[in-house]
Parts: sequence; structure tokens; C-alpha cells
Amino acid sequence: MRLLLIEDDKKIALFVSTGLREAGFAVDHTANGEDGLHLALSEPYDAAVIDLMLPVIDGLTIIKEMRDKEINTPVLILSAKRSVDERVEGLTAGGDDYLIKPFAFSELLARVQALVRRSTLAISPTELKVADLTLNIHTRKVHRAGMEIELQPLEFSLLEYLMRNVDRIVSKTMIMEHVWDYNFNPQTNVVEARICYLRDKVDKSFDKKLIHTVRGVGYVLKENP
Repeated sequence: MRLLLIEDDKKIALFVSTGLREAGFAVDHTANGEDGLHLALSEPYDAAVIDLMLPVIDGLTIIKEMRDKEINTPVLILSAKRSVDERVEGLTAGGDDYLIKPFAFSELLARVQALVRRSTLAISPTELKVADLTLNIHTRKVHRAGMEIELQPLEFSLLEYLMRNVDRIVSKTMIMEHVWDYNFNPQTNVVEARICYLRDKVDKSFDKKLIHTVRGVGYVLKENP
């Protein structure tokens, strides 16, 4: 899952982006509204966390522009504004949820996960299944042939992306855009390394291999090799 964070407070931005990445999200962060608006309108995101008080372009304007352009990315508003009228204004502008500063990261994470879950439930099942491999979006549990497979957050996100694209070849660039943030150097072997770790956990103990390399193109998870 790929998230956009628009927050100009350096401490809060570091706190939030670090926590979200540890939870398995790819996070693109910018500190000013102009860059944030550009990213929001031009890049695909599963959710956005947007502060209201931003340099150049404020958060409400960003959200209104997104909705005017029919971009339905779920938005969690961050703000120190506490009045009911201010919260109503943010939600009326197109925000989906509102979190008042200061906040606990655990609450922010729960709200982001709820937004992503609600937005994907309309088009996606809560459980993905390919052959004897199952992945539960809610519990974040993975099983193969009834045996639980322990995955790190990034491995879970990578497997989810492959399962959502079953029988479709996905390139290294496509994977990096959806599982990692845009600051990663495309020349690194981080994708290859994670695919290798994932294969060890998902395929190594089984005769039927699900994850395949298409040389020079990318990777594919196949139900029927």
C-alpha cells in the first residue's frame, strides 16, 4: 500500500512516516502544499494524510482540488484545529477522517488502515486466495495448505500486490511504485532481494511453485504454472 504524507512539521513527519513504513506502507512525504498537490494529482495512492496548515497551498485547497479532479484517494486530515466547525469544514471539503494534534501513532495507524480497508472493500475481497495460498487483509495472516506463514510487513505488502495481480506480469518499477516509496533508487536490488525472501517462505517447502521470474520483464504469481 502506498501513502502520501503532506506535513511540514519535521518531527511529526518523521514520526509518522517511520511508523507507517514499519507497518508495511510505502510513504511519499512532502513538506509543502504545492508539491503535495502535484503528487496527489499525478501519482496513485491508497490513502493520504494531509495537514491543514501548510506552506504555499493549504491542506483544504489540496483536498478540494483532488475531489474536483475526481480523485477519490481516502484522506485523513491532521490538524491542531479543535472546534467542531473546523472539523466539519475539513470533512465537507472532501476529507474522510479527522485527527487532532497531538495524537498517538497507534490511533493514526488504525484510522489509516480503516480508510484503506473501506476504500478497497468495495472492489476487493477481504481474503485473497491463489491455489492453496490465502492472505487475509483484516488479520494480515497468510496461510499455505493450512500452514501459517510469518511475513515481515514489506513482504506482506509485496505478496498482496502479487496476489492482486495473479497471472499478470508486474515489472520491478510497478512493484517499487506500489510497495516502496518514490525515493528508492531503481538501480538497487531491493526488489530482487525481497522476492527471494518471499519465495523462501511461500514456495520453498512446497512442490508447486507460485512465484515466477520472467527474465528481463518482471515477476508473476501463477495459480497454474
